[in-house]
Amino acid sequence: MRRASTADQLRLPLAEESAVRPALPAIGIAPEWKEQPRLWGHALHPMCSYLASFPAALAHAFVGRYSRRGDVVLDPFSGRGTTALQACAEGRIGVGNDLNPFAHLLTAAKIEPATRAEAATRLAALRLGWAAGSADWIALAEDVAGRDVEDRTARVPTAGSGPSGPPAEAVPAEVALAFHPRTLAQLLFVRSTLHLDDRTDRFLAAALTGILHGKSASYLSPLMPNTFSMAPRYVRDFAARTGYSAPQRDVFAGLERKVARLQRDPLPTSPGIALLGDARDAGSRTRAALRARSLPDRARLVVTSPPYLRVVKYGYYNWLRTWMLGFDARAIDAALDDAHHREPYLAFMADVLLELRSVLADDAVVVLVIGDVETDRGRRLPVAAGNLAERVWESAAEPAGYRLAGVASDEIAANRKMTRLWGREAGQATKTDRILVLGATESGRRRALAAAGTPIAWDWPPRGLRAI
Repeated sequence: MRRASTADQLRLPLAEESAVRPALPAIGIAPEWKEQPRLWGHALHPMCSYLASFPAALAHAFVGRYSRRGDVVLDPFSGRGTTALQACAEGRIGVGNDLNPFAHLLTAAKIEPATRAEAATRLAALRLGWAAGSADWIALAEDVAGRDVEDRTARVPTAGSGPSGPPAEAVPAEVALAFHPRTLAQLLFVRSTLHLDDRTDRFLAAALTGILHGKSASYLSPLMPNTFSMAPRYVRDFAARTGYSAPQRDVFAGLERKVARLQRDPLPTSPGIALLGDARDAGSRTRAALRARSLPDRARLVVTSPPYLRVVKYGYYNWLRTWMLGFDARAIDAALDDAHHREPYLAFMADVLLELRSVLADDAVVVLVIGDVETDRGRRLPVAAGNLAERVWESAAEPAGYRLAGVASDEIAANRKMTRLWGREAGQATKTDRILVLGATESGRRRALAAAGTPIAWDWPPRGLRAI
């Protein structure tokens, strides 16, 4: 069977019913993003690792093809803000929404970042505040670190309560194990001092999450990799088994170096909006936020990756970072929709896509990066059932009135998957991403097909922004 050409697809009667539905047509978008360096794009992108995120180069491949300068580009599952930041960096209006407060913080820090002067001034103030009260904080941290792992009676100020906040919160034993007492003292001071509703403080807090743990000297704790937090029980067992002793690392020096790396490139000048909330009403909230800023209130492009089916617990695998920020990891996982079985997942996606139509321009293009799954609760799925992109199209997108442009497949090399670290089954769960390209209307579908072969420039920073 020959592959449908672009011209054939433009004539494709999508409403046609048949007893056996054909495979979804391919769309001719070359996966050039796979050929780019791992850290391609704006220096703000690698602010902090985030599980199951797609590369900035992939966002660029679609932002460059399907939007113009000044267009609104939306990601209702923004994660660490890759799409929204890339859109802002290319002269678009980037909007990112996520229900995870950690993801929202990363997105907001990237698209509404602190300037060099603001970050430097705030860091200097933090150093002065630390110098004035360091003795008390060191004594507090030594008290916390010196207790038995089962002893949770030591109390510290809560996140954002201020340096003189009352001691009202216990420190998890695994936190005390991960850091040298002096490093822990500095973290407790910074944690209590930063206010996440302040743009500069939020930027510094997000940068700090990116250096909390990792295997090089640039991280504050070498106990675990930078990609995710090891399970608390593993941390306790590993520390006891190996006699782990945390090296002393200076929080302020590490944060200063991290901020310098993040601010290598000029900050995006286009406006960005970060929203915290459920993707099932992201469309209406996006329109309201855009109108409040007197910006165009229709999105011409959506580029997003819905949560992988039964793969990632975003709170659990970021428990150390969420502790630093004052978030509840268990509450995050309870709120998110990333652990559905297939049918509830498809119903969830139907709600998302139906409501999203309220914010889409008539010729909008919607790009869904969907991770295929081979197992559901440990049981291997039939091939047809495992093609999640096809199921999303049939059960969620088509009934909501979208028009299908086609599907592009992106095979994920095993050594590029963060989930490979969780064992055999988890690593197999997302070996293929299928990129579902839709039009909000027939006009959007035709635009998606017509621009599929548009050449994209891969130099960064760009010499000029190409748009169609």
